[in-house]
Amino acid sequence: VGALCRALPPRARPAPDTLRRARFDRPQASLDFWRLLYVLLKQIHGGRCSESDAIDTQIRFVKSALWYHGYDRPQLHRLPADGSAGSRELLLAFSWLLHRLGLLEQLLARNRVKTGDETSVCMCEDDLLSRQEGTTEAGPEGGLEGRVDVRYLQWLNGRLRFQWRSLHAQHQEQCKLLHKIHLFTSGSHMDQILGHFSVTETDLVRQPENYKQLLQLLESETMQLEAFLEWKQLEPVYWQWMETVLDNMAEEGNMSESQDAHAEKRRLAEVTSCCPWADKLTGQMDRLSRDLMALQDQLHHLVTQRKAAWCQKVAARGELQKEGFCATARKIQESVEVKLRGLASIHAPKRNKMHGLCRLVLRNKHPASKTGFGQPQVSKEPVSAVSATEVIRELQMREASLQRELEQLREECRQRLDEIAEGLEGVICISP
Repeated sequence: VGALCRALPPRARPAPDTLRRARFDRPQASLDFWRLLYVLLKQIHGGRCSESDAIDTQIRFVKSALWYHGYDRPQLHRLPADGSAGSRELLLAFSWLLHRLGLLEQLLARNRVKTGDETSVCMCEDDLLSRQEGTTEAGPEGGLEGRVDVRYLQWLNGRLRFQWRSLHAQHQEQCKLLHKIHLFTSGSHMDQILGHFSVTETDLVRQPENYKQLLQLLESETMQLEAFLEWKQLEPVYWQWMETVLDNMAEEGNMSESQDAHAEKRRLAEVTSCCPWADKLTGQMDRLSRDLMALQDQLHHLVTQRKAAWCQKVAARGELQKEGFCATARKIQESVEVKLRGLASIHAPKRNKMHGLCRLVLRNKHPASKTGFGQPQVSKEPVSAVSATEVIRELQMREASLQRELEQLREECRQRLDEIAEGLEGVICISP
């Protein structure tokens, strides 16, 4: 327990006695555990935790975040909002986060002292999420009060384009400055693989007084990593200790399931109502489930119709020779296999899915050692290194795919507008 507490971030580091008291469900440890879970979950979700938040606000956030991650134990969500009881339930939820989410690993990655220049690379497919969000905003519940002038929408679109171009220009300027720093400090770094200074290292050379602060942060991170290694060695002991906690809960009858499932659903709905993103996620899941069921019914109906139509055609063409029929069926089967292979290639998972932070390291096209220590050791390059050309190639492929999708949507809109225009009598529609 002591190694586990030392492996946690300094701001959310509880006393070992807090966990020991929670084992016996002492009410004195409840508030400390609520604050601990609040700080840890805030860090995981990238939010800022404020000590001025009321305890009921912290408890609501912890309950909604745990429900979001899949922890739907009813005994936890029935705990009072003043934090006066339930320390053992909170210990169980904390242990579940340790095992299910890799809590310590995520916190170590987020609180890592960054001395190098990094950039975020994400090649994950997010078109489904964007489509769902687009359909969420334009719902049927928008009545007369939801109508907005088109000129206002055009003004908002122009403002968004201007801000996007400004952000893009600032990002380009930042990239140019980073390239200058990497180029001017090339050959100055002790590490042969890096070869140049980062912005932080360049600032330390210019302002050596900041070195003490960075040294303190690195020492704190080193102590936390040593505690994490100690915790990984002693982790089986902790889970044996948690088995005794579960035995105590079973003896006291706290493991019984809820009797009223509808009441529990209402309680969970009240919990999620305090967190807009959780409520929005629930709505998206329900809407997606309904859409899948509707598509399944439509597909079944369409297959039935096509099969009946095909049987009628085959019966009507009785004069068709057996050889010709087999050749036609073979061509149809080949075309179907080609389409299926295309779909499989589109939806197949990519081997190198790039996601997360990558350190920026300058690599010349024709590398040469400036320090006179021989040729640079390219073989020491980490295996997970990502080249900028690979990222650019992936982005270009993604851009081409989105462009094709955009053209397809435009063509569908044109066809839809043509159908609407044909139904209008005495109206002439001139395309822009």
